[in-house]
Amino acid sequence: MSSGLLSYHTKIIETIVDPATSQLVLIARGLGLRTILCTLLRIYNSPQTLVLLVNASQDEEQGIGELLGRMGSGAHGLKIVTHQYNRNERKALYQAGGVISVTSRILATDMLLNDVPCDLVSGLIVLHAEKVTNVSSEAFIVRLYREKNQKGFIKAFTDQPEHITYGMFPLRSIMKELGLRTAHIYPRFHEDIQEALERRKADVVELYQPMTQLMHDIHESILICMNATLSELKRSNSTLDLEDLTADNANIRMFDMIVRKHLDPVWHKVGPRTKQLVGDLTTLRNLMSYLLSYDAVALHSYLEGIIHANSVNVNTGERRQNQSPWLLIDAADVMIKAAKRRCYITTAELKVNSSALDEDEEDWAALDEDGAPQQRLSWLPQGMEPVLEELPKWAQLVEPLTSNSDASDIVLVMCSSQRTCDQLNEYFNRLDPSASKEKKGHRMMERRLRDYIRWKARLNERDRKRPTGKEGPSSGSNLASKNGAESGMSEAMKRKDAARQFRAANRRRIRGGAPGGPASSSQPGSSHDALQPNRGTDAMGALAAAGEMLDESNSLATFLATQGGSPILFDDMALAENSDFLALQQVSEHHMLDEEDQYFGIIPTDQTVIIRVYADDADDMLLSDIKPRFIVIFEPNQEFIRRVEVYRSLNPSLHVRIYFMVYEKSTEEVKFLTSIRKEKDAFERIIKERASMLAIIGEDVRHSRGDAIVQQLSTRLAGGGRVIEKEPPRIIIDVREMNSALPNLLHATGTVVIPLTLTVGDYILSPDICVERKSIPDLIQSFNNGRLYTQCELMSAHYKSPMLLIEFEEHKAEVKSYAKGGKYPKKKAPKADDDNISITSIQSKLVLLTLSYPRLRVIWSSSPYHTAEIFKDLKTNYSEPDPLKAVKVGAEDQSEDLTQNQQPEDLLRSIPGITSKNVKHVMGKVRSIRELCELELARVQEILGNEPGKLCWEFLHRGDRS
Repeated sequence: MSSGLLSYHTKIIETIVDPATSQLVLIARGLGLRTILCTLLRIYNSPQTLVLLVNASQDEEQGIGELLGRMGSGAHGLKIVTHQYNRNERKALYQAGGVISVTSRILATDMLLNDVPCDLVSGLIVLHAEKVTNVSSEAFIVRLYREKNQKGFIKAFTDQPEHITYGMFPLRSIMKELGLRTAHIYPRFHEDIQEALERRKADVVELYQPMTQLMHDIHESILICMNATLSELKRSNSTLDLEDLTADNANIRMFDMIVRKHLDPVWHKVGPRTKQLVGDLTTLRNLMSYLLSYDAVALHSYLEGIIHANSVNVNTGERRQNQSPWLLIDAADVMIKAAKRRCYITTAELKVNSSALDEDEEDWAALDEDGAPQQRLSWLPQGMEPVLEELPKWAQLVEPLTSNSDASDIVLVMCSSQRTCDQLNEYFNRLDPSASKEKKGHRMMERRLRDYIRWKARLNERDRKRPTGKEGPSSGSNLASKNGAESGMSEAMKRKDAARQFRAANRRRIRGGAPGGPASSSQPGSSHDALQPNRGTDAMGALAAAGEMLDESNSLATFLATQGGSPILFDDMALAENSDFLALQQVSEHHMLDEEDQYFGIIPTDQTVIIRVYADDADDMLLSDIKPRFIVIFEPNQEFIRRVEVYRSLNPSLHVRIYFMVYEKSTEEVKFLTSIRKEKDAFERIIKERASMLAIIGEDVRHSRGDAIVQQLSTRLAGGGRVIEKEPPRIIIDVREMNSALPNLLHATGTVVIPLTLTVGDYILSPDICVERKSIPDLIQSFNNGRLYTQCELMSAHYKSPMLLIEFEEHKAEVKSYAKGGKYPKKKAPKADDDNISITSIQSKLVLLTLSYPRLRVIWSSSPYHTAEIFKDLKTNYSEPDPLKAVKVGAEDQSEDLTQNQQPEDLLRSIPGITSKNVKHVMGKVRSIRELCELELARVQEILGNEPGKLCWEFLHRGDRS
């Protein structure tokens, strides 16, 4: 495999291959991390060694296994352990040795149960080291491993330097949790990497394509809306440090994480306006990306969908009262109009204005007459002149595909999304070679415009059929339909009345909905009031287009209704008769391949165009397999550019040519340059931290077991003397709780953690104390499906002290807002007849739960750290739980016959009120399903509990009618 390694690959492997050393490897993305990892695994792969691969995703496991097979490791190069393996099968797999990939949850559980021979494990390889924290499962695994094996190696890998720049000393924190003392850093500007990749001058053709004027207008409008939204967000939350929320940072991938970091601790205090502004930022970021990737018709449809969603409540049909603030400024109106002009231009005949509302029905029917020239498309309504502006990159992409005449060339086109990939496939399949450069894709755009017209007509039909509301377009439409049915009016007159009432309602809202005052500034976003609704009758921003959208939908629906219901189709046979079209198919359509190709076989050796989506490390294998001569980077991707550099250095005889395409002065260019700068700054910061980092010498990751069992007692006992206990504290944990951080923290305090499959409860602290742990989302879901009542019923039946633990996440507020009108609830004097408490609220359900189970105790915990302290206090002066008894609790009455029929058990699980935790309990109480059906309600409630028993009995006796 030496032919697949560059010089810097070899040096890195030689540096870290020694099994007696442990280190962290941080390398820039796209430089061959998977190749380095697989080469290292191939060296360690042997029946005499046991190497565990941790924190690998399912796609990474498949890619690593396939690459190891190509390197000659055989079918058993990588063994993957999943939940499908039982305990005995995993034991045998560990004993066989080799390289095994296992999930963190399964490995931690097996280590606690001593199923993994830790003293025989040669080492651990941890992927995605940037995700390691003091409460992560990987840190838990390393601690368990080092307790029994001090000689094995630990090698951690990561290619995400940007994630190691947040917090105090992030590099040191990661190395401390993994028990590492050495870190190797390999940025793109590393001397060895530069020497290997820059030996030959790259053959790169940079194609900087300017945006069209309309695209530029939309781009500027989005920036204005985004700056105004950010300014309003900062103004509404002046007490928070939101300096990182800028338009420049909005272009990076981790912008959402930055927003969450600032707002998560106070999310329950902010008002609905702040939450809406955060959602608007996501919408505007998507719009910025869609402007460069969506075609003109798709972008216009998306914008109309946003306007429609902010104008009408889709459930009630009434007009929405709280619209997105950015839609109320002038820049949003400029954006909508520019997006529409990219698709088509409407004349007076299609656009229904106020003067046309008073015309006769014959004038409306004139829209159906065919007075267009012969070249006009037959399905196009009168008054609609298509523009169908194409993306500038489409015409630019034709050049590298047609300028290469060598029949053996393979052209690889890389995109960032599957939607763009499908879009390019359709563009080439319907390309018109005889058309001008800017109109070669007019056939595809015309088809999409036809689909858009039919979508607008369906939208109008749905609005007319929606139930009536107080206000809004649907109510006007339904009112027109009702009056029309009574007076025998035609469909055209019904739509006329609907449009008239909608416009009248809009005028009433505009004039009376806001106080009078001066109009807003002509430069939206220039002041802190940019997102305030514009005053005046003609200043409603993008929402003013809602009435025009309804009129347009009415006209299109009227036109389609006159077509006799015949489907609107393109004349594909006429296109097939075009000789230019047939010639084009021989070049491109004949060999267009997709990621999900429906035909399997050998790719022909003539000129082949392959369009693929970026797939991280799998792209290295793609380049190695197809060996393309020409590579078109349709959308900039820093990671893939480096993979091409590695591929070009490994295959110098191919003379690879690269076409780099980017929109000039666009957010696409800004994102690409920002990603390069962010990565460079991250590497520089990490290098400086490593240079000033003190060596971790003699620091143990955990207190010794001897210190753990020596506890400080009260000073009343011999003046504070020490007493040695017979055994350390022990907590039995349900194996399904191993995904949380609590088992890790409990083990760090010296508690023996025993993971078992429990029928009742999540944590057994003593023979009398059982705890059911719930996070806030899980608590709400358990209340909704009734599962919590069953769990509390079982705990109350088998333990003296049942407890419900409600745990919050650290530095994250999950409580919903208490008040609808402001930040904090208003204090009101209590009233005797106050009946505002809802039976469906969480507080009411908690009160009913405690009333139903008087012995149940509710514990509130602010974080997993607090929970560990609570458990320590609860276990004081109590004996340790017995694992065998804990497993049998809830299932002690079940039959011991292991040959019982599985079908009745599956049938029981499907009955409401019976779950996987109480099914064995039910099978121990009744002998058959027939006996269960014959039981009275009281007896069923005695077995299952009040609520689950009622659900089960009503389902058996009444079915769905209940």
